[in-house]
Amino acid sequence: MLRTNSWLVGFGDSERASLRLFCFPYAGGGALVYRDWHRILPASIGVYAAQLPGRGDRLAEAPYIDLPALIEPLTEAIRSHLDKPFAFFGHSMGALIAFELARKLRYEYGIEPAHLLVSGRRAPQLAESDSVTYNLDDAEFIEELRLLNGTPKAILENPELMQMLGPALRADFQICETYVYTDSPPLRCPITVFGGLQDNGVTREYLQPWRNNTSGSFKLKLLPGDHFFLHSSEALLLRLIAHELHQHIA
Repeated sequence: MLRTNSWLVGFGDSERASLRLFCFPYAGGGALVYRDWHRILPASIGVYAAQLPGRGDRLAEAPYIDLPALIEPLTEAIRSHLDKPFAFFGHSMGALIAFELARKLRYEYGIEPAHLLVSGRRAPQLAESDSVTYNLDDAEFIEELRLLNGTPKAILENPELMQMLGPALRADFQICETYVYTDSPPLRCPITVFGGLQDNGVTREYLQPWRNNTSGSFKLKLLPGDHFFLHSSEALLLRLIAHELHQHIA
């Protein structure tokens, strides 16, 4: 594991890879979500994961509750690593981060990722239809987490752990639930979208409109699993990602 700065963690021999894949976590997740990806992906793809404030070794830092405020320092942290072809992957909240970071780089620096890969998140221009959950009381918030099936039961049932991890989870939910899409010309890079066949909250009808956010090629692939199919179908997901990124490797 290579710590490049406070925001980015590289796994394996990422510095020597031909293409850099920057990965962004779902709500409550940290860089370690992606710690094993370099073992399955080709060595030509270097894996870097974002470590956001409020988790991992940044647990003492206050988490962001607003996406534009988060994108600003993340942009600065990642810029020095864009000297090679690069791609973005984000799951759920991470998909929003990847998308808005790509737009920020395009707007301010005239560069885009070679490929944008997003999963488990409705297209950003679609309004949130779910009720607001980030400000629920503790018992109701924990029940929402239980329904999503992404937080281990041992954590949900441990008051001390929830006291430690709860602020970042609530902050991430607030980022997602208060996100406001702004119109902008579509990206030029290809977009590939992944979804879970059993994810009843993010179905094909919510994923397909990602198509409108690129003037390049677009693919939609559904994999076995619920909202957290990136874990249950990890090997298949990584094979598909490797296939999509192969065209961008010299």
